[in-house]
Amino acid sequence: MSTHNADPRAELKRQAAIEAADMVKEGMVVGLGSGTTSAFMIEELGRRWADGLRFCAIPTSEHSAEQARSHGIKLVTFATHPVIDIDIDGADEVERSTLNLIKGLGGALFREKIVAAASRRFVIVVDDSKLVDRLGGRVPVPVEVASFGWTSTARHLEALGARVTQRLDRSGNVFVTDGGNMILDCHFGEIADSGKLQLQLDRVVGVIETGLFIGRTSEVIVATAGGLQRLRAS
Repeated sequence: MSTHNADPRAELKRQAAIEAADMVKEGMVVGLGSGTTSAFMIEELGRRWADGLRFCAIPTSEHSAEQARSHGIKLVTFATHPVIDIDIDGADEVERSTLNLIKGLGGALFREKIVAAASRRFVIVVDDSKLVDRLGGRVPVPVEVASFGWTSTARHLEALGARVTQRLDRSGNVFVTDGGNMILDCHFGEIADSGKLQLQLDRVVGVIETGLFIGRTSEVIVATAGGLQRLRAS
């Protein structure tokens, strides 16, 4: 059963997530994002599934998969459904001028990017606190790395100007992604050219994927105190 959160910002995100869920139509293949905003969206899709809407979905995390299964939503794989009609996800920062993103504070960035890359439309749902003029001023860039030799990888990332911290879980243990990898949170400060930085990070041996999502966003649904806004890629 849906419960309205007393947190006004969470309620704004819930409203935006419902708006995004309305973009899912009969027979679509849907990418299910991860994180708190995506959880609202999956909850709404579960309600619509119960009302008879039929689609299939590819989740970006085990947590999202579990939530979808709890509603009876049909999950599929890329083996049978290589192209996704619409992928709906959240973001940690959205650059206003480009709609480039930082994602991955929840730890699912690798799978999220695989799903986004396979999608015809990549729709982001955020509240207006996530909008920034330049990426990196508020949050680090999560970088998923192989555990073997990670300290060497970290030194190469530091050479690019990052202050690197190894991500830990709530118990103080090393955070492990669904793919069995580690995450290094790379604090660059405001990033002048996020596309250039992405290319530099990609060249570091040991880096599996980064939380920079460059040139992928189709549309951003923004929840504000005054209502919902839509930003579209130019």
